[in-house]
Amino acid sequence: MDFLTLIQVLDSTVRLSTPLLLACLAGLFSERAGIFDIGLEGKMLAAAFFSAAIAAVTGNVWLGLLAGVTASLVLSALHGLASITFRGNQLISGLAVTMLAQGFTVLVAQSWFKQGGRTPSLLAEGRFGPITFPFADSVAGVPFIGPIYSELLSGHSILVYVAFAAVPATWWILFRTRFGLRLRAVGENPAAVDTAGVSVVGLRFAAVMICGLLCGLAGAYLATSLQAGFVKDMTAGRGYIALAALIFAKWRPWHAMGACLLFGLLQAVALRFQNIELGGLTIPVQAMDALPYILTVVILAGFVGKAIPPKAGGEPYVKER
Repeated sequence: MDFLTLIQVLDSTVRLSTPLLLACLAGLFSERAGIFDIGLEGKMLAAAFFSAAIAAVTGNVWLGLLAGVTASLVLSALHGLASITFRGNQLISGLAVTMLAQGFTVLVAQSWFKQGGRTPSLLAEGRFGPITFPFADSVAGVPFIGPIYSELLSGHSILVYVAFAAVPATWWILFRTRFGLRLRAVGENPAAVDTAGVSVVGLRFAAVMICGLLCGLAGAYLATSLQAGFVKDMTAGRGYIALAALIFAKWRPWHAMGACLLFGLLQAVALRFQNIELGGLTIPVQAMDALPYILTVVILAGFVGKAIPPKAGGEPYVKER
């Protein structure tokens, strides 16, 4: 593999890992506050549909982004209402959100556009275009530095840069602010937080809504940047892969970025190389396509080391009287 091919693979890795990273950080906020959320997939799917649908109708990608984030926030509010207010089972609530999104996105898409559950292909105004860094074209021919600057760092949509900027922002919020300290405490010992006069319900709802915001950005990126419209089940299990990456990272932001880049790299290699020769053995592209999902199962089965979730995770808080 020559250097330019390597840069192109890494460029695809960045693009493909972006929705995973946004969804992984979304789950990080929610689960650090003690609310397990397997509904990341559903919120991403809803955001992808509404962002593509509104962008197609209005021709304005920013209105599409707003619609997608709003749809994700609504589903997050439903999940919070079921699991925080009514103290329902968090896993069942998250699964219900995903099943709801899988059904109504196709139903509404068919009702609105009559294209078999798809939205119309988005034109240039309905998509996020690439951002070219200064002098990217001028230095493209410079050995080593040029391809890295012009191909790998430059030329991505704004949501890619937002996703990677969200990693240090998440670290700072969780580990350097009072809000982050309280949010992490709610996931470990909500009774102590309540005793200190801080609202457990309020903090958990805040975490769930931040989760909805980030899932909305992830879904909108899929439909208005990575692709040019919505198709049925276009998230393709990315929400569950993001959860696996979160467990692999042991609920830490920087490690989450590394895990998502690993999954993105596997997808990029599968897209780039149809068949891989390894020691005289030909690995078919279908096996490469399956690798991210196989790795997800391996991680969730606990074969990559013990991952200890927040102590109060998955448990509704009942205030003592």
